Amino acid sequence: MKKTKLGEFEELVLLTVIVLQEEAYGVQIKKELQDRLNEKLSVGSIQTSLKRLEEKGFLTSEFGDATPKRGGKRKRIYAATPYAQRVLEEIKAVRMGLWASIAKLNIA
Repeated sequence: MKKTKLGEFEELVLLTVIVLQEEAYGVQIKKELQDRLNEKLSVGSIQTSLKRLEEKGFLTSEFGDATPKRGGKRKRIYAATPYAQRVLEEIKAVRMGLWASIAKLNIA
């Protein structure tokens, strides 16, 4: 695995971006994560994670079209990079290996 670290919350945000695809913008990411985690999240925590993920090369972003619903304001749409997808696959493999080892040891 590369030296660039991916924190637990960053991993969840990144996975949510991948799930949402073209709808991966701040408010929708927050809503999806809140629904899945069953807890309240701040917009700031999401925005901070998105910024860090972009700086680390896990995400790219671009502005979408202005919509009347948002008063003409454009959404910043996020997308995962191929690098992010490779890192997530590596993390998944490590986690699955650890869970498989726990099952073999009969520790629950």
